[in-house]
Amino acid sequence: MTNLLAVDTSTENCSVALQWQNTFFSEAIESPREHSQRLLPFVEQVLQQAKTDLNQLNGLVVGVGPGSFTGVRIGVSMAQGLAFSSELPVFPVSSLQALAQQAIRKHQAEAVVACIDARMGEIYYALYRNNSGVAEAVTEPAVAEPSETLFADYNIQGFYTAGTGWDNYSEILDPKKQLKHSGDCRLPLAEDMLTLATKGNVLAVHAENLEPLYVRNEVTWKKLPGR
Repeated sequence: MTNLLAVDTSTENCSVALQWQNTFFSEAIESPREHSQRLLPFVEQVLQQAKTDLNQLNGLVVGVGPGSFTGVRIGVSMAQGLAFSSELPVFPVSSLQALAQQAIRKHQAEAVVACIDARMGEIYYALYRNNSGVAEAVTEPAVAEPSETLFADYNIQGFYTAGTGWDNYSEILDPKKQLKHSGDCRLPLAEDMLTLATKGNVLAVHAENLEPLYVRNEVTWKKLPGR
């Protein structure tokens, strides 16, 4: 799969990236309240820059969460609509894994603790290792209250941090200062999701089977009417 479009609105970022014949195009802006207005124009921009259209692509990549419930729904719903219209397979990518991939890309991190602020005094988190340049999961995405013992079962010495969860909870989560804090990897980017879809162990699904990754069990997902 060489021609892929990636979209992500799972956090404050609205991010789109296109891999077209080994050339990359991307647009991103931090606009938490404007995802529904900005996402499709960004898609049109990168397609125009590449002088192509959806029907010429091999598939779509979408950030399925965890993150903002509204943002996740917007990204997944729009990805479903685009995939249905062009009969494209969809590669679902975790926003936490995309953050880890960003730390690998920017810092050649060997291991990453990705944390996203989940609000309500909680964080979404997962641990990853660098496997030949690709973020490979050590733990599954989970949600928890920040605590000094959250990572006690893991040797996190020298891990890089990524995600907004470190903005408010770094002192609690890393009291012994074992981690390397990378302040430039706060929000996931669609370009890193492209890498995970092409080089990682991400399986494509049909649009009707695309599901958000909320992590919080009390949230339910309603598919498009008639799907």
